[in-house]
Amino acid sequence: MKAPGVTVEEILENIPEDRKDVFHKLHQTIVAHLPSGFEAGISYGGLGYIIPHSLYPAGYHCKPSEPLPFAGLASQKNSINFYHMGIYADPALHDWFVAEYPKHSAQKLDMGKSCIRFKKLDQIPFTLIGELMQKMTAQQWIDLYEGMLKK
Repeated sequence: MKAPGVTVEEILENIPEDRKDVFHKLHQTIVAHLPSGFEAGISYGGLGYIIPHSLYPAGYHCKPSEPLPFAGLASQKNSINFYHMGIYADPALHDWFVAEYPKHSAQKLDMGKSCIRFKKLDQIPFTLIGELMQKMTAQQWIDLYEGMLKK
């Protein structure tokens, strides 16, 4: 149930009305806390927070025409999903996030490897998401990503 659109603005425009305000607030929180080098863009047809080809010309190894993905945001049928590759790739960052989450939300953490599902929209920990976005620089993500490729 991905919101249709080929630009960030179109995707934001097409979010269902019942979650548009929360989705926009989460997007703005992420953008406000993106370290230099990251930008909002389209990643695999969805809303992503990426390292553009101008900074990392090689792009994503699975599809070099795509910029290097870092995070994403999607409106799914039963939740708003936030994807963060840093918590998947860096065990210390993952452990920090899991430990911090209960301090910011009464809702039980619903998380996959890189996906955090927000089913109760009034329980989204915006402050924590902002902190998470600032925990890794673009260069740290590139270094971690390239290190994983070499293994």
